[in-house]
Amino acid sequence: MLTDHIAKIIEEMLNESDGILELQRNEMATRLGCVPSQISYVISSRFTPERGYIIESRRGGGGCIRIVRKQMSRNEYLMHFFCAIGDTIDEREAIAYLQNLAGNDFITARELRLSMAAVSQSALASIAPAHRGIVRADILKQLILSLM
Repeated sequence: MLTDHIAKIIEEMLNESDGILELQRNEMATRLGCVPSQISYVISSRFTPERGYIIESRRGGGGCIRIVRKQMSRNEYLMHFFCAIGDTIDEREAIAYLQNLAGNDFITARELRLSMAAVSQSALASIAPAHRGIVRADILKQLILSLM
């Protein structure tokens, strides 16, 4: 998938530049044979504060974008996740948080699968739909607290 390819390239560029990257959307889009909006989409969906990134955008000059990977201690990272969850969360967002924890070696692949099952729609099926996001957020927060 093109979005995965773009994300992988940006991640590699971040690794090569010690976690700080400035890129121009138009230049990167031309190099990859896509439109600049696809670059913007990948950055806005994959390089988010919840995933440990700070994005700064400058207008003009081809759309320069600065991506910074935040360097945090384990507990700072987990507390950032805890606070970012909020009072309610949908299943897709919860899974993204959990995959990020696994991707950063905070949880194992087995713990990821168990946690994903715990916050799934099927696990919360007996709870009123209006309350599932609240319960899911509570479960996710407790999982994060147990890691601290």
